[in-house]
Amino acid sequence: MRRSLLLLASALALLACSSSFASARIVRHTFNVGNLTVNRLCRDQVITAVNGGLPGPTIVAEDGDTLVVRVNNVSPYNVTIHWHGVFQLLSAWADGPEYITQCPIRPGQSFTYRFNVTRQEGTLLWHAHFKALRATVHGAFIIRPAPGRTYPFPTPFREIPIVLGEWWNADIMDVEEEAVSTGSAPNASNAFTINDTVRFTLVQGRTYLLRVINAALNTPLFFKIANHNFTVMAVDAAYTDPYNTDVLVLAPGQTVDALMTADQPINRYYMAASAYVIPLLAPYVQTSTTAIMSYAGAAGNSTPLMPVMPRRNDTELANRFLSGLTGLTSSPHWIPVPLEIDERMFVTTGLGLIQCRNPSGVCLGPGGLEVAASMNNVSFVLPQGTSLMEAYVNNVSGVYTADFPDNPPVVFDYNNPNNTQNAALFATEKATRVKQFKYNATVEMVFHNTAVLSSDDHPMHLHGLSFYVVGQGLGNYNPQTDGANLNLVNPQERNTVVVPSLGWVVIRFRANNPGVWFVHCHIDGHVPWGLANAFIIENGPTPDTTLPPPPADLPQC
Repeated sequence: MRRSLLLLASALALLACSSSFASARIVRHTFNVGNLTVNRLCRDQVITAVNGGLPGPTIVAEDGDTLVVRVNNVSPYNVTIHWHGVFQLLSAWADGPEYITQCPIRPGQSFTYRFNVTRQEGTLLWHAHFKALRATVHGAFIIRPAPGRTYPFPTPFREIPIVLGEWWNADIMDVEEEAVSTGSAPNASNAFTINDTVRFTLVQGRTYLLRVINAALNTPLFFKIANHNFTVMAVDAAYTDPYNTDVLVLAPGQTVDALMTADQPINRYYMAASAYVIPLLAPYVQTSTTAIMSYAGAAGNSTPLMPVMPRRNDTELANRFLSGLTGLTSSPHWIPVPLEIDERMFVTTGLGLIQCRNPSGVCLGPGGLEVAASMNNVSFVLPQGTSLMEAYVNNVSGVYTADFPDNPPVVFDYNNPNNTQNAALFATEKATRVKQFKYNATVEMVFHNTAVLSSDDHPMHLHGLSFYVVGQGLGNYNPQTDGANLNLVNPQERNTVVVPSLGWVVIRFRANNPGVWFVHCHIDGHVPWGLANAFIIENGPTPDTTLPPPPADLPQC
């Protein structure tokens, strides 16, 4: 009887797999990346965009589909496209970060990204991964359940993708170049944006799924709709236990799927996004961006109701939202948290100073020095003549060293404000030092902010994998007391986690996807400063755990 049941279970599993493969589709897109003149804030501005739109085209796929996206670069800049949050299982060559997995697509050249979406559902985004181009080269990436499966919540009446962004009255590449050359922070944006429309129509009594994406370059955002509440059902394409709130908090690169019922009187209501900025002296956009949610039947000339937005530095509210989410263990893709750990890392994230490298000898950092950001005091330097993955696969020496430290070189009171101006902690090292993991190693990593120079939230994004956020808090992490209270049962899954100002987070993941994976702060201005690194995951013991060779059309440096 037992053997018969096992055979039946195996047959059903094979049938399910064959049905899944039979229904999987090939989804094709063509991205033409080129310059576009648009009128915003009462002036014309030339931007780089995809297919003549901002945001760019929305990609809609189903779990199990294959994506084939041809990118034609007709812009004056180098280009790559990153599929933010897509696992890229055995397709690391398609991940997209410049000089990590590929050399850029040069002007006048093309490259076709090919990859599967596997064991993922929800909202992600795609964006350029060359310097600051993602400010205007970005769009929504929606993954729906495979045929035969449904959402783990009531089917909404309609889905509404909402892409939040930032706008500069300047060429964004010039903005970055000025910041890099002077060793200072980039100029703040002039405004925030919501999609390319200003009005959404709601039917009273219906429930909507809002797919909210923060595609902003440098600014975490609060998001509200006047008089309406949300139930968060997923973050970063991973289902959560339902979480009720009237405000969403999204760092750059993060996404939230939230249900909202149109349960208010027939009227017009503003949705709004405003800055969440902590450092007191940091410049930021002080006005909210808005769009109108209009109930069917509402008077077209009525004044929309405006939500009361949080204070720009309301850390209590933000931390309550970001730490209050838990994972949905009944999700079809849930995998239990690793309990046995092979690799433990303690990684500080923060700012420091280096000698000015500007040929003029003049930098705008404190004391005329250049601001540098680092992880464990290593300020990451991108290679230029090849990608890290090509160097790794081809055993090219001199491009990187696999000796990134598991712990910071100096132990101090990391989040003591008295250390903000402690000159003994300013120095950091410019280098390309990466961390290498054995295939299938389980990893626990503490990301710990520091108060050196300034303490800011750092949304740390890991390519190629999602991870469990098993703990987070303020102050200095205590491995005895805090380590004893980690959530190893139902933590939220993320691909981008906010390391809070004057605080820490603990993540766990399984290194089971061979390749070279960028890990970096998703505040774009911090990446040229060096707040980044790369993780190499070695091949496994079998052909289906081994990274395939690069595609024939992989761009060359």
